[in-house]
Amino acid sequence: MGTNADFWIIRPFNTIFNLVFAFFLLILILSSLLLRNKSEKTRQTVLVSACVLTLIGFLVYKYYLSIDEAFNVITASKGGFNWWGELPLQMCNINMILIPIAVMKKSRPLMSFCFFLGPLGAMMALAMPGIGFDGYSLLLPRMLGYYGTHFMVVIEGLAIVTYGFFRPTFRDLPRTLLAAVVISFCIFMFNMLLRWTELHPNANYFFSVETEGNFLLEIFHSWIPVAFLYQIPCILILGPYMLLITSAFALADRIRSKKASK
Repeated sequence: MGTNADFWIIRPFNTIFNLVFAFFLLILILSSLLLRNKSEKTRQTVLVSACVLTLIGFLVYKYYLSIDEAFNVITASKGGFNWWGELPLQMCNINMILIPIAVMKKSRPLMSFCFFLGPLGAMMALAMPGIGFDGYSLLLPRMLGYYGTHFMVVIEGLAIVTYGFFRPTFRDLPRTLLAAVVISFCIFMFNMLLRWTELHPNANYFFSVETEGNFLLEIFHSWIPVAFLYQIPCILILGPYMLLITSAFALADRIRSKKASK
């Protein structure tokens, strides 16, 4: 028989992981239903406020991470905690900044980027947690921060659609891919700036400089052994991924249209 402490140990897709994931999905479903007939301004306020609160929680989580002696011991080989390496500039958590801009500016390319890449990046981080975030109690501050932030990023990215701000179409895909390339390149240049100034010699947001052992990126790097450029195959994968999801929306719209015409 497992102990109560064992119940809180979180690993990808174990019981506590699935329960927490279900809880956040329930938040998304209930909030979407409650906001269905509300004004665009109200829906916008709720989503932007959620992103701001998530960002605040993210900063609090990073503060606790900075004073977490166990975490610093675990990551000592990588230089330990460095604020310049903990900014919200990864493919997932950058959504906390981009979503408010996207919905307030009504930018379809940016909303499309946040919808397709934000939840994808967050789910990858949840399915393959970094060192110090796998196999520990969810009740630890660093674990609450890590999983809470990433689950919020998932539902905030999906909320762009469920709240009615955006519905992907095939015309959005080229601009989304372009937005992904432009944002990734800007992040790459920021990485190089941090490395050049030695503020963070190992800066690697978006994994645009090094693979950090990611098995898929390692394969791409063996094909194209050049920083940033080795991610080109990721774009080739992203296209079909977005096409598949957009096709599902198009099929749902077609079915709904047929039912309405009867």
